[in-house]
Amino acid sequence: MNLLSIQSHVAYGHVGNSAAVFPLQRIGVEVWPVHTVQFSNHTGYGKWRGQVFEAGLIREIVGGIEQRGMLGECDGVLSGYVGSADIGAAILDAVATVKRANGNAKYCCDPVIGDVGRGVFVREGIPEFMKTKALPAADVITPNQFELDYLSGRDSKTLAAARDAVNAVHELGPGVILVTSLHTQETPEDAVDLLASDGKTCFRLRTPKLPLVVNGAGDAIAALFFAHYLREGKADVALARAASAIFSVLVKTAEAGAPEIQLVAAQEELVNPTQAFEAEDVTS
Repeated sequence: MNLLSIQSHVAYGHVGNSAAVFPLQRIGVEVWPVHTVQFSNHTGYGKWRGQVFEAGLIREIVGGIEQRGMLGECDGVLSGYVGSADIGAAILDAVATVKRANGNAKYCCDPVIGDVGRGVFVREGIPEFMKTKALPAADVITPNQFELDYLSGRDSKTLAAARDAVNAVHELGPGVILVTSLHTQETPEDAVDLLASDGKTCFRLRTPKLPLVVNGAGDAIAALFFAHYLREGKADVALARAASAIFSVLVKTAEAGAPEIQLVAAQEELVNPTQAFEAEDVTS
């Protein structure tokens, strides 16, 4: 399997491509990374150095791969944080180019907009771009709970409401939806839910809440979910494999007391998770 991953990149730590590429490679996926930014570290540290790349660079790199005649071998495109509408447009152009070369290729969009407690944290125009441009082009999306509510125009305070919100987003285009870090009235305080839907069946997976806060887990689980879905064609299987892997990595991260997710040190968990979870059918 070959995936084109167009995301941000940091030298230190794991977010964007530096959170997605290695886990994909570790499960046997060939990844063609295209970086939208190159920073010293995640911006959550407060200070960083580096550069935001122009949208033209994305088109140039994808064009170079196209000249090699390799886009027909690309099984999917993965995107995450979009720094500007211009970069978003370049990503969608790349998706269209890949799909022209391979009609079976899929596009997975992590529609980064904001988060519960923080609200919208992207530039003006990005939320609208995600809803009106990216979602109609996407086959798979991986929003968090805040983003699900924004994109659907609803709230997900209960499981039934979350299902309704997911169905509303399906109507915008994506055939498969993974909702990360979901907390409804039915979710115990010491747990975290994930919800996956293929438009026909809705699945929930529940894990214990771990005593740590690290960046990059969402980027990694989105990448793994996409890859496993492309391989198996089943949302519940992809959910179980991706969530089990990242939860097991996070357990190792918590045990180490590390400030960054331990994707390399705990890499065996990506392939053979210590703790395996199953997805349950919560369609009705």
